[in-house]
Amino acid sequence: MNALGSLLTWLAEYGYIAVVAGLVASFCVRNREKRLKAVRMMLVIGGILIGSIFLAAAYGKMKPLPGFAWSWRSVRTSISLFAIQVESYQVLSPSAANTVAHTLPFAELFLGVWLVTGIARRYSTVIAGLALCGFMIAITSAYFRGLKIDCGCGIGPPEEAGPAALARDGLRFLLPTLIVMWGAFWVRHKRAQAAAVAQEAASESI
Repeated sequence: MNALGSLLTWLAEYGYIAVVAGLVASFCVRNREKRLKAVRMMLVIGGILIGSIFLAAAYGKMKPLPGFAWSWRSVRTSISLFAIQVESYQVLSPSAANTVAHTLPFAELFLGVWLVTGIARRYSTVIAGLALCGFMIAITSAYFRGLKIDCGCGIGPPEEAGPAALARDGLRFLLPTLIVMWGAFWVRHKRAQAAAVAQEAASESI
């Protein structure tokens, strides 16, 4: 399980390079059909890598403390500690922070699996982008209020809420998500165009 967590964390932190470079290269293909196939292939890879971001975040929040084995009790303990981080943002009441802390890791787990499957990719990437924007807004708010707290994202080593955390989230997490989201809508648009052309050609041949 630790090896899986390390792999997810590595993909979450460095997968954006493959997403950005791959999709940019795909759009450089001159042949339209080959370009569409290349973009679709990269969207599959991008969905897996973006899904790894949320899976790694969920893992980081739920993993047992050092020396403890995986169990429902150890996971609940880790989530309770995460609730302290949520409350440290001083936005929610203790009861609301506790509710968010016990809900968010499982929501991230669900979203991560959804992104990896590629089902309704347009919608999953929109939700992922909104979630990441929400996290970044929370970090920005904490920074401007002078709070010296851990961002609590669960990915990689602890990092203080501030410009460095925002730069990391923007470059490594939000940018590839927006690129894959745009690519998914672009592919949908091209499919709709092709279907319209085929329908028009069929009607003219009648």
